Amino acid sequence: MAIDRFYFRQLLSGRDFATGDQMARQMVNFVYAIGDRDTGDCVLVDPAYDVDSLIDTIAADGMRLSGVLATHYHPDHVGGSMMGMRIEGIARLLERAAVPIHAQRAEVEWITKVTGVERSHLAAHDPGDVVNVGDVRITLVHTPGHTPGSQCFLVDGRLVSGDTLFLDGCGRTDLPGSNPDDMYDSLQRLASLPDDTVVFPGHMYSHEPHAPLQRVRASNAVFKPKSKEAWLGWFAP
Repeated sequence: MAIDRFYFRQLLSGRDFATGDQMARQMVNFVYAIGDRDTGDCVLVDPAYDVDSLIDTIAADGMRLSGVLATHYHPDHVGGSMMGMRIEGIARLLERAAVPIHAQRAEVEWITKVTGVERSHLAAHDPGDVVNVGDVRITLVHTPGHTPGSQCFLVDGRLVSGDTLFLDGCGRTDLPGSNPDDMYDSLQRLASLPDDTVVFPGHMYSHEPHAPLQRVRASNAVFKPKSKEAWLGWFAP
């Protein structure tokens, strides 16, 4: 797709939106806007904290919200209660726009429990499904480990990796629904992607906001062990 047609923005909580929210500044979540400038269609990945600002931001760019992609069910990604605080998320978004919330099938029940959103609003997907945003094709990659239905998104040479893979480290595997065995397999799946794939993580846990996969593989300690047994010895809770 022509570069002038492909729309992609990486937005950091506490800096680009939700600037007055202490939790947003502390959690440093990334939200992604992906769309087709010709059709005006756009999806938001993991909208939380200040949904109105996110929708208004893409509208100012001439884009129209047509859906949401959820990497996983945790409240800092889709909304809900966290550390005694209520985080705004997809429930508020649906008040602004009746759009589908695209989630991995194994994650649907978890999302409904955490957010209170009705099942009818969620589009359940299987590994390898494609979500079309205008003429932009986004491939869904099931990456269980951090949660049962964690998923990443491949689009135009970019990997939006949620809490599965950070530039330094990976998502926790000691939380409800986590599985370190699955996390190892998911990381190996991502490691097999082309070297020039650019990794866009779910949090700003490193100095850079994104990096080529080749560099991430070389520098990230989660790729150092040469077997699952060794990996579990290093990283399993």
